Amino acid sequence: MQLKIWGCRGSVPTPGPGTVTYGGNTSCVEVVLDDPETALVLDAGTGIRALGAELVARGTRRIVLFLTHLHLDHLEGLRFFAPLWDPGVTVEIHGPRSPVVSLRDRILRAFSPPLFPLDFREVPARLVFHDLPGEPWRSGGLTLSSDLVLHPGPTVGFRLETSARAVAYLPDHEPALAGIDERTPDWISAGALAHGADVVLHDAQYFEEEYEARMGWGHSSVAHAVRYCEAVGARRLVLFHHEPTHSDRDLERLEDRARELNDSVDPTLAREGMTIAL
Repeated sequence: MQLKIWGCRGSVPTPGPGTVTYGGNTSCVEVVLDDPETALVLDAGTGIRALGAELVARGTRRIVLFLTHLHLDHLEGLRFFAPLWDPGVTVEIHGPRSPVVSLRDRILRAFSPPLFPLDFREVPARLVFHDLPGEPWRSGGLTLSSDLVLHPGPTVGFRLETSARAVAYLPDHEPALAGIDERTPDWISAGALAHGADVVLHDAQYFEEEYEARMGWGHSSVAHAVRYCEAVGARRLVLFHHEPTHSDRDLERLEDRARELNDSVDPTLAREGMTIAL
């Protein structure tokens, strides 16, 4: 299993000289498959635009897209995803269910005037929608499962697993609201998704002092991200969903702080273009 990060910024894109090293595009991760005809993608932040150009060059005809939730920083790149505008491509979109409005109709809002010049009904690719959580998705020896996590609005996280390795993807997550300390994984938000994982890509948007004024916003401090990985028995933490006001130097201080707290979980900053091989 191999992952490639195409975007790891949180909340809003942040282009500019201060974010060159770790990137300014919002959440998008590709799971590299053995099947050249199929692409597996996690989230559709602005990072998916460059990925789309790459998939066109590869000749990929089937894209399976899993959305953790529909906040714009995880969806806004979909409008500029080149395969979506190719009638020969099939795009399967999996996203959290709502008891009120269908997944298709909620995404349609971002594709309609005055927010966007084209209507969703004009998209030429073949679109198929699936609600989450649902049955695990499988391809070859890979299984992807989902579950609800603590974040405002319907939000899920993902566990990707082979017979030998497991990865958890939790880009927007505030487990501290329900408690982390002195709890077993089954009593921690998304504990089953991350339990014993080799790698956890986890929300670490704030320094501890920043989190105090932002409690309940749906994001974690670096200390909470470290404690979460300790509690679920994860081996490696990839610090994800970078705060838009944090420069590259701020992020490096955040990484240093994570290592001060516990370097046994091998804290590493997510970086645009980074490949995680297992």
